[in-house]
Amino acid sequence: MAKKKVAVLISGRGTNLQSLIDACADKKYPAEIALVLSNCPGAPGLDRAGAAGAPTLVIDHQLYGKGPQARAAFDAALSAALEEARIDLVCLAGFMRILTPGFVEKWSGRLLNIHPSLLPSFKGLHVHERMIEAGVKIAGCTVHFVSAEMDSGPIIGQAAVPVLPGDDADMLAARILEQEHRLYPACVKLIAEGRARLTARGVVEFDNDVAAGAPMLNPNPS
Repeated sequence: MAKKKVAVLISGRGTNLQSLIDACADKKYPAEIALVLSNCPGAPGLDRAGAAGAPTLVIDHQLYGKGPQARAAFDAALSAALEEARIDLVCLAGFMRILTPGFVEKWSGRLLNIHPSLLPSFKGLHVHERMIEAGVKIAGCTVHFVSAEMDSGPIIGQAAVPVLPGDDADMLAARILEQEHRLYPACVKLIAEGRARLTARGVVEFDNDVAAGAPMLNPNPS
């Protein structure tokens, strides 16, 4: 079976990009990174991609101005670049842009995101600070299909971590990030192999051989 071509969209450091680069280095992994695209010309993650030999592209959103028409024009350029690279799966990895409903609809079922909370709790920004303030005891991260509503798409997998006494936002973020680096490649693998998919009913369907999942990682990446 041919490997699925993955585009990773970044705006910053690209640590989740690195986890996908590392996973794709395994010849048995069912996907390959065919494009790393950033909306920020100076994103450090572009250096990670270059070091791994992955093709890179910058589409600077600031060149499109502001407002609904500018957002639509940026997303059209984004979609055109993905189509030109013949991308099968699009992975958002710290991509700090809210995508238009038209873009999300066009790439529905092929557009993934990772969020540093156990969705549907703590959508949006400043997640770690808000979890500390709320006093939650279990935190984590979620990989989901992207929908038009922010951080609300069907969930593919989640990983949980404890919130320890004395944690601050940075300490909790670091613990969650470790699990993000495990969870994202595991979920991309399931999608690329066709063992998990988004159905017409808007829910994630798994093959029977996909385990229910370990307590700290669901679904199980095996």
